[in-house]
Amino acid sequence: MITAFYPGSFDPMTNGHLDILVQALALTPRVIVAIGVHPGKTPLFSFEERADLIRRSIADVLPEKADGVSVVSFGNLVVDAAREHGASLLIRGLRDGTDLDYEMQMAGMNRRMAPDVQTVFLPAEPASRPITATLVRQIAAMGGDVSGFVPATVFRALKARFVS
Repeated sequence: MITAFYPGSFDPMTNGHLDILVQALALTPRVIVAIGVHPGKTPLFSFEERADLIRRSIADVLPEKADGVSVVSFGNLVVDAAREHGASLLIRGLRDGTDLDYEMQMAGMNRRMAPDVQTVFLPAEPASRPITATLVRQIAAMGGDVSGFVPATVFRALKARFVS
């Protein structure tokens, strides 16, 4: 069975992230969502909170495939983390041409370091292309409505985090 590795910060998970995860599950029944953890950065949500939000979000939209999703943390090179977890596919979402340019460079470097790990680009649905986790955090922190940008479970967590 092919295992896919979907890395990112997921701070918080957005509808765009969820869209790419659902697409990845159409390719393979096993997807590892890998949360990058960096000691020098302070995320809005802890690793445990992000992992829980990811699990709950996929269970809400695709309960029959939720068991095929696991969540891990990593702090090393993505290709090394993918190999450690037995993954042979890297999943990368693309919103626009800027993403494509950056991701092509990363895919090329990753392939040089780990030719056994292939990168798969999945296009974001048009409605989620402008969404970024950074913008979601900023809008939520300023009291804006982010309900259209994140799964319902993430929306509730953001509201709780930014209670005035």
